[in-house]
Amino acid sequence: MNAFSYVRPRSLADGLRLLRSGATALAGGTDLLGLMKDGLQRPELLVDLTGIEGLRGWSRERGKGLHIGALTPLVELETAEDLRRTMPILRDSLRDAATLQLRTMGTVGGNLLQRNRCWYFREQETVCWLKGGTKCFAIEGENRLHAILGANECVAVSPSDLVPALIAYDAEVTLVSSRGQRKMKLADLYVAPHGSQRREHALRPAELITEIRIPEAALARKGAFQKAMERKAWTFALVSVAAAARIERGVARDVRLVLGGVAPVPWRVVAAERGLEGSALDEAACADAADRVLSGAAPLRDNGYKLPLARELVRRALRSLVA
Repeated sequence: MNAFSYVRPRSLADGLRLLRSGATALAGGTDLLGLMKDGLQRPELLVDLTGIEGLRGWSRERGKGLHIGALTPLVELETAEDLRRTMPILRDSLRDAATLQLRTMGTVGGNLLQRNRCWYFREQETVCWLKGGTKCFAIEGENRLHAILGANECVAVSPSDLVPALIAYDAEVTLVSSRGQRKMKLADLYVAPHGSQRREHALRPAELITEIRIPEAALARKGAFQKAMERKAWTFALVSVAAAARIERGVARDVRLVLGGVAPVPWRVVAAERGLEGSALDEAACADAADRVLSGAAPLRDNGYKLPLARELVRRALRSLVA
């Protein structure tokens, strides 16, 4: 790890000013420190954001939705009883995401922006396409954990479990920098690396996520989360599925279906959701939705198992909405 300076500002304005000068933001550090140890990031100055007031915690105001501060530890979303009643899919998506220690240190904002876990990307000596090289070594190499959908020059997958659950509830993020503020759909934050775009997120230089918002209307949905892992707990998803819908008189309305672990971005196919509108989420409807969401899949040599696995998790997640 390279030598670096450290500062802990007390205000957001001071933090943004330091970031504009080229510093690197530090929150929980659970991903950043690993990248630094692997030599993938070499910051000269770390700006610890945890001393800034107003970026931690969550609140819900009737009619205004759910607001989650970017510095909120993941464990707070998992253990808050009021939040479990409001949006139980958050706890379901987090409880197997990592060890308790990591969930205590890790923040919501950091989780949304974590880098991929491809071993070629994480290996310091390997100059893969995403790091400026000429090829993605996973395409012909060890690729059992890689993408089956939506990939171009890079087949790494989006790693977060929390993100599909939030997207299934139409989450929006607030982004700030010293130049101002903007808002975007959380789904639009993710970029499939391609062409000149060798990145995974649409975050601009010196920009921070400060808040995640769930619209009030989305909180009327019932949610379900399914995940398959190599171990029983505390590891990244081979495939994950977040499903949400309003169930009215036994039929589904306002359906969302988002997959993780299968593509460079959280994978959502609007046609699959529309096909479920007004259905009873029976076996035939679930099978049709799986066909639509996995249409065009192109498994690599070692990850064809993800197709039947994803089909089954889609079925389970959707069926649990009407169980």
